Amino acid sequence: MNKSKLSGVFYASFASLWWGVIGTIFFKFVSFASFIELTVHRTIWTAVLLVFSTSLLRKWPEFIRIIKKRKNQFLLFLSGLLVSINWGTWLYAVSVNRLLDSSLGYYIYPIISVFLGRIFLKEKLNKNQFIAVTLVVISLIYFLLKLGELPWIGLTVAITFSIYGLIRKKIRVSSDIGLLIETLLISPIAIVLFVYLVNMNMNIFSIAEPILSFYLFWSGFMTLVPLFLYTLGFKIIGIGPASMILFLTPTSQFLLGITYFGEILTLEKFLGFLIIWVAVSIYLNELRKE
Repeated sequence: MNKSKLSGVFYASFASLWWGVIGTIFFKFVSFASFIELTVHRTIWTAVLLVFSTSLLRKWPEFIRIIKKRKNQFLLFLSGLLVSINWGTWLYAVSVNRLLDSSLGYYIYPIISVFLGRIFLKEKLNKNQFIAVTLVVISLIYFLLKLGELPWIGLTVAITFSIYGLIRKKIRVSSDIGLLIETLLISPIAIVLFVYLVNMNMNIFSIAEPILSFYLFWSGFMTLVPLFLYTLGFKIIGIGPASMILFLTPTSQFLLGITYFGEILTLEKFLGFLIIWVAVSIYLNELRKE
């Protein structure tokens, strides 16, 4: 492997582990704020920091080219709503120590994306991809029968992120500019929610709590650093290897759930994960062929 590809692997791996370990521990640390307030501040401060990075990288022409089309505005508003729901669900899982459930969502979302691509984009499923999708369905039925409920956290994470990816396929835009437009479009909703929290005296962010407020501002930084690193790695090594490396994120979250979060992995839940891991292995083998 040459130095260029090795650096790409490093960037993608570090970004995936940042999302899985550093980001998870940070957002657990700031869970003194509600998951709603965290989602609000993650949205607003991500937008603010992206304005600075867009200026620094001189990418405003791309921003203007994308935003001036009404279709793009509508699609990116929808994708912004989806990413906000995804963030909020994951932050809720972190705050209540249900990281195993959220890791399940990030394990299965690429496979669900393949299934949605077949339905909406008429992309073909080969035999192995069909088996992977079938195993995910079997695992969800298993969870329903054995645990008495569907893993709604994992399903919400997976479905929102899968549909998000489906929408973003319809717009040729770099990841940072796309996220900037999404967060800007969603920020008015986030501001309304923040005003509501203030009126209900449910907010942490305030002049009276400068240190705690700074931690909430830092949520934007914690969102963007891995995004830029992963995008850089993706450009160097391509979609296949980068997608395989991304599975470090749910794997590290799964391990954190058992260790740092002290979650109990019952035999029933382990068997459900085992089915999913087989599906993921099949999916990864297909990525390797690309």
